[in-house]
Amino acid sequence: MTDGTPTQPTRATTGGADLPAMPAPGVREFPAHSVPGGLALLLTFLGLLAGLGGAAYGIALADDGSAGAGAALIAGGLLLALACIVLMTGLNMVAPGEARVVQFFGRYTGTIRKDGLRWVNPLTTRGKISTRVRNHETNVLKVNDAYGNPIELAAVVVWQVEDTAQASFEVDDFVEFVSVQTESAVRHIALDYPYDAHGEDELSLRGNAEEITDKLAVELTARVAAAGVRIIESRFTHLAYAPEIASAMLQRQQAGAVVAARKTIVEGACSMVEDAVSRIAEMDDITLDEERRAAMVSNLLVVLCGDRSPQPVLNTGTLYQ
Repeated sequence: MTDGTPTQPTRATTGGADLPAMPAPGVREFPAHSVPGGLALLLTFLGLLAGLGGAAYGIALADDGSAGAGAALIAGGLLLALACIVLMTGLNMVAPGEARVVQFFGRYTGTIRKDGLRWVNPLTTRGKISTRVRNHETNVLKVNDAYGNPIELAAVVVWQVEDTAQASFEVDDFVEFVSVQTESAVRHIALDYPYDAHGEDELSLRGNAEEITDKLAVELTARVAAAGVRIIESRFTHLAYAPEIASAMLQRQQAGAVVAARKTIVEGACSMVEDAVSRIAEMDDITLDEERRAAMVSNLLVVLCGDRSPQPVLNTGTLYQ
C-alpha cells in the first residue's frame, strides 16, 4: 500500500503512439492473514459444545442448592458459546477461480486466493470477486476510419482480474470499466488506420488485422491497468463498410480486382507473343517483314487479351490482300 500521497498520471509510448495516461495505483494486492478453516471450525465447535455443557452443568448445580457456582457456570458457558458462534462467522468458503477481498473497518487487509475453507478475523468484511477468465464482446460500432470513410467494426476481448485490490478500490465497477475502455480503444484504433490502404507500406484494418489487433491489445492493457485487469487476447469480430457507402466501395474493389486481373493477363500475353515471334524468327521457311510481324503481334494480343472468344476472318486471297 502507498502512504496516501496522490500520484500524477504518466503517459507512456509504444511503437511511436501515445498511450492513455492512467494514474498510478494507490493500493496493490497482498495475501490476507488467514488460517485453515477446518481447524478453526473444529475448535469453535468444541468450544460451543463446552460452553453449552458448562451452562447445563451450572443449571444442575443451581438445582442442587449451589446457586453461586451454578450461576457462574451458566454465565461462563453462555459467554463461551456466544464467543464461539461469533468466531464461526469468520469462516469463508473460497471456490476455485474466486478470491475474497478482506477489509477491517474500511481498511484493506489482504486478499484470500487459496481455495477451500479459510478463517479470518470475524470483524472483517469479505467481498467476493471472480478471478476467472472472461469474454467481452463490443456492440457493432460505427466510426470513421483514417480516410473519413464510415465503417462498422466490433471486437472481442479476453481478460482476467490480476490484482483484486485495484479492481475493488481503484475503480467503481471494474466490469463496466473494462467495457467502456474496450469500446474507447476500438474507436481510437479505427480512427488511426484506414479500412483499405492506398499505399503498399501503409497499415490497414482489413489487410493488416494481426498487427492492428496487437496494437489494440497494447492500448487496452494500458487503459485497464488501473483496474488490475490483464488483457489476454483481443480480436476483431466484425469489420465492414457502413451500408451507405458499401455499394460504392464494392464497385471500387471490383474495379481494382479487374485492373489487377487485366494487368496479369497483359503481362502473360506479352510473354507469349514474344516467345511466338522469337520461335518464328528461328524458322528458315518463314520470313516476315516488319509490317507482317506487327500485324501478327497485334492479332495475337487481341486474341489473348480479349474477354470474348475471337471470331477469325479467313483470307481467301494473298497474304497482302
